[in-house]
Amino acid sequence: MLSFYRKYYKTVFDIGLMVLTIYLFMLAFSYLYRIATPIFLAFAIFVVIEPFARFLNRRGLKKSIATSISTLVFVVVILGVVIGAGAIFTTQIYQLIQKIPVYATILQQEIVNNMGFWQSKLETIPDDWLLQVKEYSTVITEKGAKLATAFLGGLFNLLTSFSSFLFNFAIGIILAYFLSIEIETWKRFATDKTPRTFKTAFFFLKENVLKGIVTYIKSQMLLISLTFIIIFIALLVLGVKNAFSIALLSAIFDVLPLLGVSTVFIPWIVYLFVIGNVKLAVILSILLAIVVGTRQILEPKITGDSLGVSAFTMLSFMIVSLSLFGVAGVILSPILIILVKALYDQGYLRRWIRLPEEEYDKKVQT
Repeated sequence: MLSFYRKYYKTVFDIGLMVLTIYLFMLAFSYLYRIATPIFLAFAIFVVIEPFARFLNRRGLKKSIATSISTLVFVVVILGVVIGAGAIFTTQIYQLIQKIPVYATILQQEIVNNMGFWQSKLETIPDDWLLQVKEYSTVITEKGAKLATAFLGGLFNLLTSFSSFLFNFAIGIILAYFLSIEIETWKRFATDKTPRTFKTAFFFLKENVLKGIVTYIKSQMLLISLTFIIIFIALLVLGVKNAFSIALLSAIFDVLPLLGVSTVFIPWIVYLFVIGNVKLAVILSILLAIVVGTRQILEPKITGDSLGVSAFTMLSFMIVSLSLFGVAGVILSPILIILVKALYDQGYLRRWIRLPEEEYDKKVQT
């Protein structure tokens, strides 16, 4: 044990120092996000409205007028989405919440009926086995219904009680408007007053992290939109109720690594098979295969290697960050993990973390 500490104490110290730095940085960010949420929202809104404002400004409009037009277009689009799509989604989610207990009851009845059918066909099955299967199926069904109700209920509450977010968002729009007007002044100030070390760090982040994140977000938005359109049109053709909400919910799950639309479709397909609606279950299975297959084909071409981080690593880090730092941790975690990978690829980690040379081949150290 003593020899282990002698070999690795420097490595453990360097890694611990890096982990502590990341933890303190995320802690500071989460605190700043809580007390200055409108400012962070303003930067996000600025990124959206500034390209159109610059376009209008290059066409001869005064920057203040160009920014006003761009901000107005942004507000109109956001209001349309929130009032239109938000109202439909909220109403349909509420309807789904009300129907889940009914679906759970139907599922339990079908399982019991099927157990009776198989008992009559296979007389060798012991009665106590069938009783246990019925009990387990009832427990699983009830827990599944409670889980689905809790998730949809939380989503419904989130959609219907976001007055503080609306206030912060409105302040963010105002701040983004002024930032767009004053951006050239802020750029000159940053160029003249920022120390050289921070400039180097900023350009490293811009080239190795921010570009990858922007490319990834654009490609994921395209893939998610395609998923939503395919599912929505298919469900409309099939005459499925609440098609918009199901398609939008599938798109939301499609954002999450390792989960995807299967999280919505597989329980639904299993339910349909159990209750005897085999035709719709088969059609939904084909639809799921089309959606997943389309994403698997297009994702490498559209996304490329913009992040270079595995889905498991990303999701694990996001879960830990959410537990420790809340929403701010989820926002910052992709940036940090991509930054760590960029530092590794550029060779910084190998210089910062001292490894015992005798434990590695020379090829690894180069």
